[in-house]
Amino acid sequence: MRKLFFILIAFIFSVQQLFAQTPDEVSAMESNGKIYVVLAVCLTIFAGIVAYLIRIDRKLSKLEKQND
Repeated sequence: MRKLFFILIAFIFSVQQLFAQTPDEVSAMESNGKIYVVLAVCLTIFAGIVAYLIRIDRKLSKLEKQND
């Protein structure tokens, strides 16, 4: 129960951080085109992680078949 309480408190504080930017700061990033760079970097990292996990899964499946 104590662990759940701390997780809930951490979640509440992290949600508060999401609303820390003013609309002017967000629109400044959009107007400069930087938001697209951030989006591209995030998508590239995510795609790399997904590709790595698929590769590891295939290697593991191959090793499991060899072990049987």
